[in-house]
This record gives sequence, C-alpha cells and structure tokens, in this order.
Amino acid sequence: MENIVFLDAYTIKPEEVSLNLFSDFGAFKFYDRTKAKDILERAENASIILTNKTPLSKETLLNLPNLKLICVVATGYNIVDIEAAKELGITVCNAAGYSTFSVAQQTVAMILHLSNRLSEHNDFSKWASQPDFCYYNFSFQELQGKVLGLVGFGEIAQKVADIAIALGMEVSFYKPSPLLVSYKNCKQVDFVTLLETSDIVSLHCPLTATNKEMMNAEAFRKMKNTSYLINTARGALINENDLKLALENKEIAAAYLDVLSVEPPAADHILADVKNLYLSPHIAWASLEARKRLIEIVYRNISGFLSGQVQNVVN
Repeated sequence: MENIVFLDAYTIKPEEVSLNLFSDFGAFKFYDRTKAKDILERAENASIILTNKTPLSKETLLNLPNLKLICVVATGYNIVDIEAAKELGITVCNAAGYSTFSVAQQTVAMILHLSNRLSEHNDFSKWASQPDFCYYNFSFQELQGKVLGLVGFGEIAQKVADIAIALGMEVSFYKPSPLLVSYKNCKQVDFVTLLETSDIVSLHCPLTATNKEMMNAEAFRKMKNTSYLINTARGALINENDLKLALENKEIAAAYLDVLSVEPPAADHILADVKNLYLSPHIAWASLEARKRLIEIVYRNISGFLSGQVQNVVN
C-alpha cells in the first residue's frame, strides 16, 4: 500500500471534484496549500507526491528517501527538478491533454468578448434611456473572413482552429518545426507573416528560453493596429511593459490575457489600469469537466506506474 500526499489541492476545489479515489492505492492525505518550509514534514513518508504548483527542488527530493513517483497535477512540470528526480530514480508524470476543450472554449470566448464588446453594452439604464429600440455605443464586428493567427499548433490550438473555421474565419499558424501533414484548411506561415496578416493573434505555445517575451515592441509594431492579442499559454511569452505601450499608443486595438508573468499580480501591476486590456485570472484550464478529467488522468498515471505500465512520463 502506498503513502500518497497531495501538497496543494486547492486549485482542484476538492469540494467540487472528489479526491477519494486516490485512497484505492493506500493512505491518502491532501492539503489546500503547502509552504516550502512544510514540504518535508508533510511528505517525509510519501511514496507518491501529487503537486500542482508546489515546487520540488533537488534539495527537497534528496530528503524524501521513500519517494518513487511524482504526479504533476497539470501539463507543465517546471516546478519539479526533473534531472534530480531522474538521478534519484523518481518517476515524474504530468497530465497532458486534460484541458484542451476548456482552454479552446476560453480562447474563443475571449475573442468573442473583444469582437462583440458584450460587457460594454451590459447597461440596463443606458438602454432604458434611449429613444429607439436599438442602442449601441461601440462598433463591433463579425468574425467571418477575419484571420486568426495561432502561435503554436498543438491540440489546444487545433481545437481553437476547428471552432474558428466553423465561425467562418481563416486560420494561419506558426510553429518552429514543420508539420508532417497539413491540418484542414489552416495555413502554416512564418512568425512575421502571422503578425502582419492576422486580425487576432492567439498564443498556444510552451514557454522556452528561445521564445520568452517573443511578443515585444518589435512584434507589436508588425501587427495591425486593429488587431487583438490573446494569451492563454504563459505570461512570460509577452513583454508586459511593451504590451502596455503598444496598447496605449494604439499599435494594437486590445489584448485579453488569462496569464501574466507573475501570478498573482501585484495590485500596482504595470497593466492594471490599461483601458483596452482585459484579464481573466488564469482560469482557462479550470472548467469543472477539465478538473475532473485531470484527476482521472492522475489516477491512471498512478495505476499505470504501480502495474508497470507507466504513462505520461516526462523524465
């Protein structure tokens, strides 16, 4: 029987998504949050650790002699020292693919919010004061015929492309390595062409050393001044100071971000008062269905590891 500890279950909301299934494998305990100073005390006897954002450094892993499996309750796994885990014989698994539908839906919702300007028309008193049946104070536009440029073209971006095509949009995408096969009517282009031709640029790539702050002053100058920027990927893909200036100088029309370079942001964050910027607090992944799917994947990761059919290994 295993000793399993979930260090930061708050993101899953255990009151909505049951974690009782992990008791199938042995003793199971979860905590809402775990500070760095408390990790060793809480996990000292653990053979399996579940973590979402609680970091597991080499120093920590060296002091957990019973640990044999780390299940990252997310797709990204940079919170674990992967090389140290490998050296120590600790398997690390992630939960890829659980949020595809959720993030795609959020991305399209953000696009629709910007194009239809729904929140800006949500004012009963203004409508009631008008002399006509119809009241609109802002221009809004159809997506039919608009170009959506996707930076990255994994499962999430492809799902966004499917929805965009259904809405009558043209879709182009950029990724560093060529596709072996084409995808529907989507057009693969270089990064500069994508910036110059897209009405909406949406980021769907992992953060790497080479693409950090790829959306910077130079990139914004290449975009149409009527274009929108969407980011549901990683905050550090954007130089936030350059974005502020691009928005204020109307080099681009608006941006909608689900992620920032530091989360949660400080109250006086540089983007806090930018009028044509919209934010959601890193929730694209977190639909109820996605969270249930995430826990099911983690369960299968543990089951596979214990039966010798390990899956989703990242080290």
